Amino acid sequence: MDMSGEGQGEEKSLYGGAMCAFLPPDAKDVSLLRDIPDNQEVFSHACTDQSFIIEIVEFQQVPDQQAAKYHFEDIASSNEAVGPDNCQVECVEQIPLDQTGMHQCSTAWLLSGKQEVTKFNEGVEARNCVNIYLALFRLPQHGTDILITFNDPTQISPLSSSAQQQPGVGSDWTLDQFKAVLQTLRIVDEGLFA
Repeated sequence: MDMSGEGQGEEKSLYGGAMCAFLPPDAKDVSLLRDIPDNQEVFSHACTDQSFIIEIVEFQQVPDQQAAKYHFEDIASSNEAVGPDNCQVECVEQIPLDQTGMHQCSTAWLLSGKQEVTKFNEGVEARNCVNIYLALFRLPQHGTDILITFNDPTQISPLSSSAQQQPGVGSDWTLDQFKAVLQTLRIVDEGLFA
């Protein structure tokens, strides 16, 4: 897997400084707009409906090569995107650890897939087609899985609240920028998992 990415961006402190990563310069911290669970850091694109979500979750007792799919399906269930027409895994690859800053993890995986989801319970007719790239860093010694999700909508329903967004300046985030986030994500203080 080629993890080379566009390195531009700015370093963001995550989880009160216990982690950090370089995010694109137009990444807006969603916690400034609404409540976000303590186990998540959520950043949205300033002009599009794209987002990055960094999430600390309980380590799942499933084989490493199946764990990314497990979490993808869990996200699909939360998004009410279940069923073969609404949720598809396209590819799962192992990420070489020497291409990440996460030297504490045992394995790392990258999944790409698609989901049809609605925002804010807007109903089936307002479903948006979203490419989902999910990276999984496994830390069994801390009983933790770390997920980094890049949500990249490809088709917005005219009935979705996302269709009301005003276009702005700036360009869409790319898969290379997501890979750059994965390369630069670091744990600064392992006390985060205590």
